[in-house]
Amino acid sequence: MDNTPISDALALRATASAFDAQRGKLPVPGDPHRSPDAVAVARQISELGKLIADLGDEVLFRAADQDLAPHSARVITNFAAAVEPAGEAASALGAVAHQLAFLNQTENLRDQPDARDAREAAARVMEEALATADAALHDGSNSLHSASAAIAPPSVRLQTARSRSATTAPALGSPPPGVTTAVASSSDRIARGR
Repeated sequence: MDNTPISDALALRATASAFDAQRGKLPVPGDPHRSPDAVAVARQISELGKLIADLGDEVLFRAADQDLAPHSARVITNFAAAVEPAGEAASALGAVAHQLAFLNQTENLRDQPDARDAREAAARVMEEALATADAALHDGSNSLHSASAAIAPPSVRLQTARSRSATTAPALGSPPPGVTTAVASSSDRIARGR
């Protein structure tokens, strides 16, 4: 196994990207293109289970390696720590699946007052569970990206590109609410001057 700082940093970044990809697949209540669907939620729970297994493999392969590099303990710690947010996201999606099953079972009762209240409560539970899953995946991704940068910092070229894109990104869209046009045009001039 190649356990150089660069290869381990790349493995951490790839796993962070997997967290980001899962976050991008989360259902969004009220969005007709991404509304919660029992099959999609079940599929995502399965994918998160695979992600957890992959995290376990990353820890196992490094822990079993007889030639541990000096940075390996940090890498093992970060892969092991990422299991928690992945598990939290999977658990939250389990709650979403549970609520979707309840809504499906009570569809024919939706006009009865008690059922209507219970169905509204189920929708609130789903929204909270999806917010929990989103936060967990976001935290896991950020932690893995930070760990990767600590083991093998990104190249100066990549850092420059990131800072440039972060500087110009606000100028591409409309200014946030409450920001005057003069402030937006000032940041636009700074971005063009680089």
